[in-house]
Amino acid sequence: MSEPAGGAGTAAHGADSEVGRLRTVILHRPGPELTRLTPRNNDRLLFDGIPWVARAQEEHDAFAQALRDRDVEVLYLTELIAQTLADDEARDLAISTALGDLDLGETMQGYLRGLLGDADPEALTTYLTAGIRNDEVRGGFGLVTSLLAHDDFLIDPLPNLLFTRDSSVWVRDRVTITSLAMPARKRETELTELVYSRHPRFAGTPRIHGAHYEHVEGGDVLLLAPGVVAVGVGERTTPAGAERLARQMFDDGLAHTVLAVPIAQERATMHLDTICTMVDVDRMVVYENVADSLVAHAVTPRGDGDLDVAAPRPFLEAAADAMGIAELTRIETGLDPVTAEREQWDDGNNTLALAPRVAVAYERNHATNARLEEAGIEVVAIAGSELGSGRGGPRCMSCPVSRDPLT
Repeated sequence: MSEPAGGAGTAAHGADSEVGRLRTVILHRPGPELTRLTPRNNDRLLFDGIPWVARAQEEHDAFAQALRDRDVEVLYLTELIAQTLADDEARDLAISTALGDLDLGETMQGYLRGLLGDADPEALTTYLTAGIRNDEVRGGFGLVTSLLAHDDFLIDPLPNLLFTRDSSVWVRDRVTITSLAMPARKRETELTELVYSRHPRFAGTPRIHGAHYEHVEGGDVLLLAPGVVAVGVGERTTPAGAERLARQMFDDGLAHTVLAVPIAQERATMHLDTICTMVDVDRMVVYENVADSLVAHAVTPRGDGDLDVAAPRPFLEAAADAMGIAELTRIETGLDPVTAEREQWDDGNNTLALAPRVAVAYERNHATNARLEEAGIEVVAIAGSELGSGRGGPRCMSCPVSRDPLT
């Protein structure tokens, strides 16, 4: 299903912008983890509805094919995980990590350790991503599990794996292992870090941040230009997380300016990339209803190792100054407030740039897409009626591993 996971001819890893030509991307094809969603657990697992899984898979396959049609190498996350778990040390680490936070009692802990330890890499990957229900085990019945409902999960599923952008972000030649804020997503970064630390394709890749640090999510991190990174601070990324990430990028010479952008702590604007995304080296699409109120604090390193934090300025002005350009143009979608709100909820501003002036977007946001095309942006439209039930668009569903540099 996937392109080769390594070997001669693969692009070097890294990205210094949102719009350099995309060469390699990590996706997650919807799988059995989505069949675990019910009206009883979907809120806790961060979905707004119960997706039709077969249709979601069709839509995702079309998304992946649209990328391949543009010569983008597509890697699938679960295949990378399974390949990683072929290594015995990686298997042991994955099992210990998965079981470490479970409060199931010694009897079931021991049983699950044996079950997972005996599984082949593909089956173990399924257990770790789709979860295990109480009624699916054939042993280990202690007091704890006897008092659980038959359909309670011993290991929770990870339906948000679909949104591969959040658990890792490449900044130049380093990969940022993020720290996801919601308990339902904590194990995602543990699996992502396992891949980047143990898979042969990523051997020697320098890593920054990590799941054990303050919360930072990839949907809040935008590479506006080489050396300039915007970080949304709101529902998912904390001020402390943004500060630590900024320090790490400054220390490693990955950025000279970080723009901290406060955003509303609401479901509709959970990440900065639900509000704005880059579609060209100097143009972005922005949610009309908040475009004029977005501000940014420019954060820069000081010689004494501390940080300078500037007073808030209008986001687009602060960004243009940091990028060294006369203007960062906001594409005027010209939508009335109600249409703008509807299309923002359906991820109309969450586009994935394949190259300057070429972006993937959900076809349902026809008004936003029409304005993008009028502005000279080629829109690669994809279906997303079922994929969007977790509140994520093409950018959310993709982790660029390699882009052509702008510098």
